[in-house]
Amino acid sequence: MIARAMEPLEKKIFKGVLVVELVGVFGAYFFFLFNKMNTIQDFRQTMSQKFPFILKVYYTSVERSGMHGVREKIKKNG
Repeated sequence: MIARAMEPLEKKIFKGVLVVELVGVFGAYFFFLFNKMNTIQDFRQTMSQKFPFILKVYYTSVERSGMHGVREKIKKNG
């Protein structure tokens, strides 16, 4: 009887751990992508050609963090 009462709790814990793991993986990938876009100009150019919406999100997040003029500086240099 005790084993049956523990099953729903175990499922909830497993689902919670799974969600935390997925958030961590997506967060790490987002950080990697953001860092690469922040440092490599050729990568930004490739992203603007293949996925322009990702570049728009990048520029928006950089401007909201307080670093203004990034878009203009990139256009001026390349």
